[in-house]
Amino acid sequence: MSPTTLPAGPEHGHVTFLGAGPGDPGLLTLRAVEALAHADVLVAGHEVLDVVRTHARSGVAVVNTDSDPFSGPVPGTGAPQLTVVDSASTTAGTPAVRDAAHLVMEAARGGRRVVRAVTGDPGLDTYAAEEMLACANAGVPFEVVPGVAAAVGVPAYAGVPLRDAEGADVRFVDARTASDRCWTEVGASDGTVVVSTTLDSISAAAGELVSAGRKPDTPLTVTVAGTTTRQRTWTATLGTIAQTLKQAKVLPSPEGGRPVIAVVGERSATAQREQLSWFESKPLFGWRVLVPRTKEQAASLSDQLRSYGAVPHEVPTIAVEPPRTPQQMERAVKGLVTGRYEWIAFTSVNAVKAVREKFEEYGLDARAFAGIKVAAVGEQTANALVAFGVKPDLVPSGEQSAAGLLEDWPPYDPVFDPIDRVFLPRADIATETLVAGLIELGWEVDDVTAYRTVRASPPPAETREAIKGGGFDAVMFTSSSTVRNLVGIAGKPHNVTVIACIGPATAKTAEEHGLRVDVMAPEPSVHKLAEALADFGMRRRAAALEAGDPVTRPSERRPGARRRRTTT
Repeated sequence: MSPTTLPAGPEHGHVTFLGAGPGDPGLLTLRAVEALAHADVLVAGHEVLDVVRTHARSGVAVVNTDSDPFSGPVPGTGAPQLTVVDSASTTAGTPAVRDAAHLVMEAARGGRRVVRAVTGDPGLDTYAAEEMLACANAGVPFEVVPGVAAAVGVPAYAGVPLRDAEGADVRFVDARTASDRCWTEVGASDGTVVVSTTLDSISAAAGELVSAGRKPDTPLTVTVAGTTTRQRTWTATLGTIAQTLKQAKVLPSPEGGRPVIAVVGERSATAQREQLSWFESKPLFGWRVLVPRTKEQAASLSDQLRSYGAVPHEVPTIAVEPPRTPQQMERAVKGLVTGRYEWIAFTSVNAVKAVREKFEEYGLDARAFAGIKVAAVGEQTANALVAFGVKPDLVPSGEQSAAGLLEDWPPYDPVFDPIDRVFLPRADIATETLVAGLIELGWEVDDVTAYRTVRASPPPAETREAIKGGGFDAVMFTSSSTVRNLVGIAGKPHNVTVIACIGPATAKTAEEHGLRVDVMAPEPSVHKLAEALADFGMRRRAAALEAGDPVTRPSERRPGARRRRTTT
């Protein structure tokens, strides 16, 4: 049933108890995304907010329990605002349940739609079940949207199937609440046991299983931060897990209280995890990759990097601003409408954006391009035009650059071309290659500054220190200006950091700044650059495995010999 048709009375509203899964935002169900998009109020523990809030609509109210949430009306009923509801900040046990249930029901008053999000699945959350009961007793209508339970999702991401062809019995134990009777039952079984516990308690849980009858040499895997790019899995036995974690320098640790999922059993495929570990074996798994671009441009590249297992860190090095004197741009846009131009050529997404904004300012739309031929350099630029409602007439068939565009650009022919003028909206720092080439082909060119690129403000001190100290595994340079600006605002990347460049010109600039270029895209495309970096990571991983070495990230290695530049 669609949220728009759910029975939400003016007094009681409606509550959706939603499972947010074990951590990977991609595991949210379609129904969960739909419910979040229609929510008036979002109630979630701190660990869940980052997963769910990106799908909530603008103006959703999120209230902080630390700031006395019951002293007045729920925010969001007037001017849109965003604060935090963090039910995890309350004390565990009955008071926490009572406070959270009270908060949920108060939030639902006045016909508001409330989403109560929990980690994993609501059906396996004791507190959520009691909150549902409180809603039922108070006459507040609610629904439940199941989620992927951590005890099921984490082993799947760790490459540990819970059942084999023989259909082994699978039991789930929460070590934090398990009774002696529970340990005795699972200890007497020869099936697979999935234990929810914490890092500093896993050895005690292993001891409970051994005391209950499991053999000390029974295999197990322990996974922390499951389904996220921070995931890490150790394989050991019940008798050796304590030593394994000690050798891995995991314990003692301030993070010892972090939740973990352990899978115990002869039939749990722990021995085959090396072949089945699809998530942690992604080519850039866990790599911190610096993406120095404008914020708007970084989004799609960051999404692609995440698909390879990387953790992108976006640092704007270039800020895009309007031209200092807008009159030239205004005359050119008016010229488009009055038939001054035969062609308009876009060399960047920012140029498309600048023209589109000027169109909207004058109340124009894509129909103003009627009768004008449109050229675009690069897939992203062409896609931006299509999104505007304009299909490019010319995109370079070869190299996506000014030189590639000139290779395909027709010479001016006074018989077939009634107008000899080209409108070229560009950045203030654009090179003259395209202008000179068009003039040589017989065209008149209006080279117009559509936007200015200026150096962005320096990133936070922590980011600057990570750049210079080797805290990043790779940095992706998508233009010469990103090289110059990053070095200018944050310093030169450390020698251990993998340097990836979009093309020869960018690579040359990087080398001029004393950087070793490891990866270069086979063609000037940000997506091809990401693919090339992933291929580099895959080959690096394969080489380590073949040599019998542990697979490490570049930031985990000391500076070594200079590596050759890799062009893929």
